[in-house]
Amino acid sequence: RKQKNSENGAMSSAVAQALPPSILALFAPRPPPPFKPAPEKRKMPRYGTVAHLVSEFEEPSATPAPKPAAVVESKEARRARKAEKRKAKGEADLEAKVEAYDPNEDSKIKGDPYKTLFVARISYDTTEAKLKKEFEQFGPIRRIRLCFNTETGKPRGYAFVEYEQERDMKTAYKQGDGKKIDGRRVLVDVERGRTVRNWKPRRLGGGLGSTRAAKAPKNAPAPRP
Repeated sequence: RKQKNSENGAMSSAVAQALPPSILALFAPRPPPPFKPAPEKRKMPRYGTVAHLVSEFEEPSATPAPKPAAVVESKEARRARKAEKRKAKGEADLEAKVEAYDPNEDSKIKGDPYKTLFVARISYDTTEAKLKKEFEQFGPIRRIRLCFNTETGKPRGYAFVEYEQERDMKTAYKQGDGKKIDGRRVLVDVERGRTVRNWKPRRLGGGLGSTRAAKAPKNAPAPRP
């Protein structure tokens, strides 16, 4: 047994000599912790009353009133306030646009209003040449104006077609409504901006409204009260 222990000790010392100092430092014993005496118990003062401090208190009459608590706006109230603000701004902008609307003074609007046909629900892919080809079957066309957004340059989906003769415009008005162009059925109407007094387009709160809407079937259920 002593021979075996001596062999293990010799092997351990041989392994230790083969290891680098950085590895041997991991196995080195730590220094013993320093001795510290037990903490001294301090004598705490006895608890007393505050009767001798009553004279230092502030008089209640001299105490200022507390400030009212700040009212925190709820998420629903903030959302409603912003919606009301947007609505008021939209109404003000709309009123200003209605006041400034005058189709008779618009330099872009030309031609005879009684010979002009209004065409709406046009596909954004439809060109003036395509529109002219489709409506030229009702009579000779003098001018076509396809309307675009002045800010983005994208088409608005409607146009004005002026015919050479008023009877051709009336024929297009009667027969052109619902005509399918580039996969969409267009809607036609007379030009009302210069022919109907106090007329306003739909973007200004006017238009025909629900007069062109599809009628409900006879057997449809009645709306809830």
